[in-house]
Amino acid sequence: MTEMRTLKVALLGCGNVGAQVARILLEDADALAARAGARLQLSGIAVRNVNSKRDVELPQELFTTDAETLVKDADLVIELMGGIEPARTLILTALRNGACVVTGNKALLAQDGPTLYEAADKAGVQLSYEAAVAGAIPILRPIRDSLSGDRITRVLGIVNGTTNFILDQMDSTGAQFADALAEAQRLGYAEADPTADVEGYDAAAKAAILASLSFHTRFALENVHCEGISAVTASDIAAAKDAGFVIKLLAIAEKLTGSHGKEGVSVRVHPTLLPREHPLAAVRGAFNAVFIEAENAGELMFYGQGAGGTPTASAVMGDLVSAARRLVLGGPQRTETTTGHVPALPIEAATTSYYIGLDVADQPGVLARIAQLFAEHGVSIEIMRQTIHRDAESNVESAELRIVTHRASEAALAATVEAVKGLDVINSVTSVLRVEGV
Repeated sequence: MTEMRTLKVALLGCGNVGAQVARILLEDADALAARAGARLQLSGIAVRNVNSKRDVELPQELFTTDAETLVKDADLVIELMGGIEPARTLILTALRNGACVVTGNKALLAQDGPTLYEAADKAGVQLSYEAAVAGAIPILRPIRDSLSGDRITRVLGIVNGTTNFILDQMDSTGAQFADALAEAQRLGYAEADPTADVEGYDAAAKAAILASLSFHTRFALENVHCEGISAVTASDIAAAKDAGFVIKLLAIAEKLTGSHGKEGVSVRVHPTLLPREHPLAAVRGAFNAVFIEAENAGELMFYGQGAGGTPTASAVMGDLVSAARRLVLGGPQRTETTTGHVPALPIEAATTSYYIGLDVADQPGVLARIAQLFAEHGVSIEIMRQTIHRDAESNVESAELRIVTHRASEAALAATVEAVKGLDVINSVTSVLRVEGV
């Protein structure tokens, strides 16, 4: 009987996810060996402080601060440190030394993915990153492999659990943004500094990765239009609810025809109104979901836990076993699937609908003037609702208008909003949000 091969696995980082990965490697060693065709030996765990308290009890002798030496002696490297450096240098060292790499580092991939992909291609090794987008949800491999014979036309994703929890709290309880954020922090869904989540940066990095795989072109963070949820108010949520919508922070990547008739891809992240019957509208709490539209497969949705140590560790382990299996069987490693260059289009090229909140003077002819201005800009109104309210102090009546437009170019819609602001009957533009799924 042939003795089973042993592959050395170096783990970089031992936070929530890293600790669970280490636990699985140690506890499930026999099952993993059977699936991979080789023993996956955890050779060491690189950390900043070997004496820090961990979520999981692990053998102390595994810990080291010498990440470079650990990487150079590994067959497989798992990078869960986060950040740009030293993660970037260590991944490149591993790839150049012939090790396959598994990473969950969406910020690094979005910023400098092409350098890593090229290094993996040159070395003939595998770079895998399922854990970088939507935690436990197996979304990147289905896009890369299962849908490789199809044409994806559009991807809509709720890919940040923190913002989805906050917006869900605002929708279900009527809470203000600050109160919902405080609750998310109390429950551990949001960091003490929640900027990366609530301003959309985390989702934007994931949008770049999804767009790159879906459209076989390298997109970076700078190609993503990004808006967060910090300006979304309880009034916006309530008005959306009254009109049959829910507000979600969506990552959107879609193929469009630009102004010169050439195809391009719009990649953007922003708060979005969705009809309550849309599948993504039902994604509650800190869960994630990705909705895909393809020419032949039609509509597909992937749903599950988007964060957390154990769920994300599941995605890491799937990549690890896959890479180990390829090392055992031989043959070329699975690398990037870019086939050309589809240009990134600016947000102005996107086609969408708008939800516009207006505080206007309550007098005859106001609605007609607003409707005429929309028509002059080539934007059609689908829904218009008016509510009259009286100021308690001044006793002056004004009207609140809520308008949902038909689909039009972003440029035309933005120009319409600017023109509306100039009307003398407009007290203020209270909100402008995009609408999808109508």
